[in-house]
Amino acid sequence: MFNTIDDLDLDGKRVLLRGDLNVPFAGGAVTDATRIERLAPTIRELCGRGARVVVMSHFGRPKGKVVPEMSLKPVVPALSAALGGVAVAFAPDCIGAAATAVVDQLEPGGVALLENLRFHPGEEANDPGFAAELAKLGDVYVNDAFSAAHRAHASTEAIARLLPAAAGRAMQAELEALATALEHPAHPMAALIGGAKVSSKLDVLGNLVDRVDAIIIGGGMANTFLHARGVDVGVSLCEHDLADTVRGIEAKAAAAGCEIVLPVDAVIAAKFEAGAAAETVAVDAVPADMMILDVGPDSVADLKRRLGACRTLLWNGPLGAFEVAPFDAGTVAVAREAGRLTRAGGLISVAGGGDTVAALNHAGAASDFSYISTAGGAFLEWLEGKTLPGVAALERA
Repeated sequence: MFNTIDDLDLDGKRVLLRGDLNVPFAGGAVTDATRIERLAPTIRELCGRGARVVVMSHFGRPKGKVVPEMSLKPVVPALSAALGGVAVAFAPDCIGAAATAVVDQLEPGGVALLENLRFHPGEEANDPGFAAELAKLGDVYVNDAFSAAHRAHASTEAIARLLPAAAGRAMQAELEALATALEHPAHPMAALIGGAKVSSKLDVLGNLVDRVDAIIIGGGMANTFLHARGVDVGVSLCEHDLADTVRGIEAKAAAAGCEIVLPVDAVIAAKFEAGAAAETVAVDAVPADMMILDVGPDSVADLKRRLGACRTLLWNGPLGAFEVAPFDAGTVAVAREAGRLTRAGGLISVAGGGDTVAALNHAGAASDFSYISTAGGAFLEWLEGKTLPGVAALERA
C-alpha cells in the first residue's frame, strides 16, 4: 500500500508537489493542457486544506544546464487558468535563495511554481545533495506525476526519503486503476497490444502471458506474428528476424493458457498514404507487392465478439495505421465497442501509451474507457512488470 494525502497533516504546511508539466508548446502557449488539468484537483485540495503548495516539474531535456527556452515560466498562465484564475507565483530557480524567497512569501492556500528541475544535473543523477536542497523548501512531499515515476530522479525518488511522502489524487487514481487492471482483474481478461514493432513490446508480452486470458495482437506487430506462423505478409512492416522469438512467446502463452489472437483478414494497399486504393483480403492471401495497414471487417467482428465475453480489457497500441484514413477503421470500430461495453457496465477498460491515447481520442471513445493513462514510458514499464522507483518510494513501510 502507499500513502495518500489523506494520511498527511497539511494545515499551514509547505507541500512540495511533484507534477508533470512537460507539456507541448506552440507560439509560446500550451497546446495540450491535459497534464496540467490532471494536476489541478490535487492542488485545489491541498490549498483547501490550508497548505502552501510548491509545484515542481521538469521540462524538456536541458541536460543539467539553464536553457531559457525550456523555462517553466510560460506554463504559469495555463496553470493559473486550470486553477480557476488563482495567482501562481514563479521562482526563477528550484533551489537556493531565489526559490526560498518565493516560497517564504506564500500564504496558506497559495501556489508557487519552481523553475525547471533539470536545469540542475543533480535532478537526473538522483543526487542526495540536490534532493536535500529541494527538501528545504517543504514540510511534506506529494508526488502526482505517475508519468515520471519510472525515473529514479531526485524529485521523484530521493526526496521521498527525506520528507513525509504521499501520492497525489492523480497518482492515486492511476495506481488504483492499474491495480484493478493487472493485479486484481476480473476475468476473463484480454490485453490488446498493438504498435509497429514486436521488439519494443517483448517485455510487455512476456509479463502479460501469465496474467491475462488472451492477448490480441495488432498493428505491425501482428505481421511479425503472422510471418512466424508461416504467413506471407507481402511488403508489410515486419520484423522477420524475430520469428523464433515470437514462436517462443506463443509457446509460453500456450503453456500459460493464454490465447494469442491474430487478425483473420486485412486491409491492404500498395502505398501508405491518404486515399490510397485499398482492398480487404484474408491474411493468407496478401499479394507479394502489397502491405497490411489495418485489420479487416471479419477481424473486427471477431474482436467485438471476444470483448463481449471479457470483464477486463487492457489496451496499449493501435490495430492499424490509424493516422491515415481508411486505415483507421479497425481501431475506431473496436475502440467504440470497448467504450460501449464499458458504458454498459460489463467491462473495465484501462488504456495507456501515447499512440493509444491519440487513437482512442480519434475514435471518440476515450471518455468511455474506465481509465486512460497519459504516462507513456511509465505505463509501458508497468506493463512490463517493472518496479517504478517513484511509486516504490511512496509505499508504506
